[in-house]
Amino acid sequence: MVIELFLGFIFYHYYKIEEEHIRENLFLEMKNYSLSFDDKRFDIDIVPRKPDSRFYELYIGDDALYILVPFPDTPNDLLKIYYPKSDYLKLLSQTQKSLLWQFLLLTLIAVMISLLFSFYVLKPLRKSLMMLETFIRDIIHDLNTPLTSILISLKMMDRKNEEVESISRSAKTIAMLHQNLDAYLKEQVNRSERFRLDEVLNEQVAFFQPMYDYLDWHIKVSPLVIYSDKNALGRILYNLLSNACKYNTTEGFVHISTNGTTLTLSNSSYGIQAPEKVFERFYKESERGLGIGLHIVKKLCEQLNIPLQLETEGKIIHFHLDLSQVTSK
Repeated sequence: MVIELFLGFIFYHYYKIEEEHIRENLFLEMKNYSLSFDDKRFDIDIVPRKPDSRFYELYIGDDALYILVPFPDTPNDLLKIYYPKSDYLKLLSQTQKSLLWQFLLLTLIAVMISLLFSFYVLKPLRKSLMMLETFIRDIIHDLNTPLTSILISLKMMDRKNEEVESISRSAKTIAMLHQNLDAYLKEQVNRSERFRLDEVLNEQVAFFQPMYDYLDWHIKVSPLVIYSDKNALGRILYNLLSNACKYNTTEGFVHISTNGTTLTLSNSSYGIQAPEKVFERFYKESERGLGIGLHIVKKLCEQLNIPLQLETEGKIIHFHLDLSQVTSK
């Protein structure tokens, strides 16, 4: 676009120069014609002399371009040598067409050069992104075994111990981050089963509520039976609750309810600057987080056929999940 604007600016000024050059050539040829009268392109006429008439100057009239030449022996009359304006416009049209073809040709060449240059410049970037994706896949694979071992070991330990409980919550946070990265790279959710919505939700609430006990928690959810990917729905709820807790106010709230087959998660916040961008990959309105949580929520909802809607009411945020398509009859 910038290249085309630059070329258009150049060709516009070049056209103006060519237009002036055509008029200058016609003017010089008319002067020569006044000496020899040997050019079929020009015609002559006798016109009365006016007080403001200027000799040997190019005039552009409605029908012709012309110059006025004095008669030595007849001071009251002038010789008008003119060139039809229709022919003049044809010359300009030919010039315009010629410049237009040159403009299109140079634009095509510039675009091709830009594409080749972009391919050359972006090739290392694409290679780096592929290496990064491979690196993330390798990390996810290598973390899977030790992380599973840690979670199993923690289940065998005394959960009443406060330090063990803290380690357990941290390990679960790492496990969810591991699953988020796994979901970020995968394209499809394959496993479906029947389960109760309140059981999956209570499991996630039980994880966050002790860490954010200063928030006002209110949960009123009906025991809907869901037929979908239980693990994926758990990650959706985890990410929504994580977002609701991390960006809440000190005296805020988290309210979760159902209305028919619609699950609504509401929370207080400091406000959202750009609600239309919250589901975009890597979008963040603060320095906290990776900016992929809500993007993964959106991606998983699309894979599970769960319509997701964001609603803001001042500084209160509502996420509505329509579970009608995954509710078991």
